[in-house]
Amino acid sequence: MADENPTWEDYYQKIQGRAPRPLLLAVLKAVEEDVSQNTSRHAIDLGCGDGTETLELLSRSWNVLAVDAEPGAIKRLLDKLSEAHRAHLQTQIAKFEEVSLVPADLIHASFSIPFCKPEHFDTFWKKIVAAIKPGGRFAGQLFGVNDSWAHNKDMTFQTTKEARALFSDFEIESFQEQDEYGEAVSGPKHWHIFTVIAKKK
Repeated sequence: MADENPTWEDYYQKIQGRAPRPLLLAVLKAVEEDVSQNTSRHAIDLGCGDGTETLELLSRSWNVLAVDAEPGAIKRLLDKLSEAHRAHLQTQIAKFEEVSLVPADLIHASFSIPFCKPEHFDTFWKKIVAAIKPGGRFAGQLFGVNDSWAHNKDMTFQTTKEARALFSDFEIESFQEQDEYGEAVSGPKHWHIFTVIAKKK
């Protein structure tokens, strides 16, 4: 995490039992309402964390590649997995600069990709764009330059213009900017976040 003291395991403990994030539910609603979307359901959950969103996708009959750099995250996910869903899940323990992505109808990246180091972000983003099939969607968050974690040299932050420019190959369906004080699991902070749902042209 960006804070030096809490570990990812501390984070997973604090969010244990949470509901799927609204962003995932919103993009799944968009997919279900999209008459042009084919019946293929292959998703990548980038930075799957405690596995809540991966399990939601599996429960809706998606095939999922769950990716996280933390072995503990993948272990948590596998411990929660039902036998019926095992055949529909692949996992990959990898840092974002090392990840191998498969073709996908949906890439979900909730509060994860800003943790890619700046020197690797452009290459990583190109992998994301290339992996999403035409008509497929990206749903995720980017962090803005006003975020209180922006001093962290191991994370990537964008201006509003830079964030929008990443989606030149997409139709942006939702772009919400949050620039305000709020709470994080580690305590109060200033959030500057772009929450995006975009459909590849």
